[in-house]
Amino acid sequence: ASDCSYDMREVSLYGAGGKPDWFWKLNPSGTVPIVTVGADVFADSELILDAVGDGRVSTSGGGVSFTSELTEEEKSHVNRWRTTLSKQLVPVGKSAVLGGSVPKLRSLLKELNGMVVGPYLVGEKLTVADCAAFPFLWRIDQEFGIGGNGGGSEK
Repeated sequence: ASDCSYDMREVSLYGAGGKPDWFWKLNPSGTVPIVTVGADVFADSELILDAVGDGRVSTSGGGVSFTSELTEEEKSHVNRWRTTLSKQLVPVGKSAVLGGSVPKLRSLLKELNGMVVGPYLVGEKLTVADCAAFPFLWRIDQEFGIGGNGGGSEK
């Protein structure tokens, strides 16, 4: 990303100052993150990944491309991963973080591990599926130590 021209602005999620007026004009729902490209505003992590995945947001300036070289089979795997993440991992992971079933989460993670084609989620190429999965898997690893010898406790 160091080769890409960008302007990053951090906004307060909470607190006395709140979000500035310019932010509310870009995104009346108030969610973060947002990416603007020209007049286009992408106001949600999944919408941003969709825009990267279909080429509306270019990633080539940083030397990484997510879209142009995927086969139909790889695209199908990407879609399967993103659906599985949003419909299964997010709710099960959130439940576990909030005191729900960690064994259920670990079982799902074993199932997801079986979906990995390798070395990345859908094969030899880094895709938006990897970008969608990373923040969730990182948070779960931080919380429960799933990445190897982690000492996360079972609930």
